[in-house]
Amino acid sequence: MDLDIQVSKLKLLKANHTSQRYRLEDNIAKHYPMQITALKERLEGYRTDIQTYAAHKPVDKDAFSMKIGNHTYTDKKEAGAALIDMCRSAKQPNMAVTIGEFQGFKMSVSFDSFFSKFTISLKGSLSHEVEIGADPLGNLQRLSNALEGMTGKMADVEQKLSNVEHQLETAKVEVTKPFAQEQELAEKLERLAELNALLNMDEKGDNALDMGDDEPEDETGEQSTQAQEGESDRAEDIQEVADEPLKPVASFLMSERIAEHDKERMLADGSRGRVSVKEKLAEMKQKISDQKMPEKPKTKSQEASL
Repeated sequence: MDLDIQVSKLKLLKANHTSQRYRLEDNIAKHYPMQITALKERLEGYRTDIQTYAAHKPVDKDAFSMKIGNHTYTDKKEAGAALIDMCRSAKQPNMAVTIGEFQGFKMSVSFDSFFSKFTISLKGSLSHEVEIGADPLGNLQRLSNALEGMTGKMADVEQKLSNVEHQLETAKVEVTKPFAQEQELAEKLERLAELNALLNMDEKGDNALDMGDDEPEDETGEQSTQAQEGESDRAEDIQEVADEPLKPVASFLMSERIAEHDKERMLADGSRGRVSVKEKLAEMKQKISDQKMPEKPKTKSQEASL
């Protein structure tokens, strides 16, 4: 049982190793290359947008310019109010509407009907989204922060790209490693097979001995006893069948003979006085001649009368 448990644990570890290897193969073939390609494209987009922002960014921090509709605003308060009005007028659910331009990026607004909020997207090589609130100046500051934050976001993309490339190289190494406990599993599987074979042989031997012990007992004991009882029962049945028809026949013959003998005796006694000696002698001769004839055997009643 202990060996069986160890083999089960090793099989589970091997199954996990195989599953992990398949997952690594998928990552190497598909997932990691797709992630690397997407991150490189995003990284290139950030570089382009950063260059665009640097080219249109005012040198003077106090300078401001935003185009909303067909009008260009230089005052932040007016630009903020016009931005909110334009968002309200372009309130079309889940549909982007171009409303102007800011710092070299086109602005489009979309309304999320589920969350009831407006989102402005600054479109360059990439889309930089900003949620719009009720504060006009606060909205302008959010737009400026989104453009200023492109440098930090590009650094994050670079780090993520480096991590994915490292994961790809590590996966290529790990996928070639075999199961570390393969030899131990093979040895224990072989030993377990030997033990199972021995247990099966012992079980078959015990069954064979049990069968050998039971057969003579059944043949000499129960079967012989049942055979003797069956024979005695059949003998009794035959005897009963043989005796039953003879009893009425024997009693009938016996009564018939007694009746015949009594009749002859009564006739003899009644005719003694009337039958002459000559007739008696003739009768006796006739009986003697009848005795000598082999054709008809005499009955007991006739012998008694003689």
